[in-house]
Amino acid sequence: MQAELTIVIPAKNEATMLPRLLGSLSRQDYAEMRQTRVLVADAGSTDGTVELALSFRDRLNVEVIAGGLPSLGRNAGARLATTKYVLFLDADVELPEPTLLRRALWTMRRRELHLVTTNIACREGGFFDDALYAGNNLMQYAGSFLKPFATGMFMLFDREVFWELGGFNERALFAEDYLLSKGVATNKFRIVRGKVLTTNRRFQKLGHGRMVFMFFQTMLHSWDDEYFLRDRGYWGEAEV
Repeated sequence: MQAELTIVIPAKNEATMLPRLLGSLSRQDYAEMRQTRVLVADAGSTDGTVELALSFRDRLNVEVIAGGLPSLGRNAGARLATTKYVLFLDADVELPEPTLLRRALWTMRRRELHLVTTNIACREGGFFDDALYAGNNLMQYAGSFLKPFATGMFMLFDREVFWELGGFNERALFAEDYLLSKGVATNKFRIVRGKVLTTNRRFQKLGHGRMVFMFFQTMLHSWDDEYFLRDRGYWGEAEV
């Protein structure tokens, strides 16, 4: 059977979080998981991320490629993909439900979709962390009727449509995932039941108020792509 999926994970100094993600991928009940290429696009890690990624080769078909900021790393992986679908995951997430990948792919095939995402939950956060991710999930749901909104934590794309949309904008300095997802037709976008787990480190670095402000600015400038090409201090402050 010809492979249908490639997974791309941009990473930099993710030695703590990446094993959780790769471990959760190895536990997925998707029948072709063992043969699926998992491309870790490394942006010059110095903490053993590369070695830890390759240590999963007994459970996953892992390869490490040269990456950069998330847009660069994701596009680099997508260029190597020859499969119908490409799944983009952030390195600090994990898939707690072993059925998620199989169900997401089934939904893509059955409805002939261009983009599928899922909900987000915080692994070890407090009330405000949970509230902000709940707000994100609400906006994703609203976007399913108005203008698709998905984050790079989980974006399952039809590869041909991904490139027709231009891939991730490598000049974008934040919200590159939103810039791409909003180009998808609403009738070709779905949110599958379930969730990925992530950390609250973005909130710890930037603060809840700053993150809320940036989120609303993103919504207000939805039709102004140039806004996302100007430095808002996100990567310099959020990088860990």
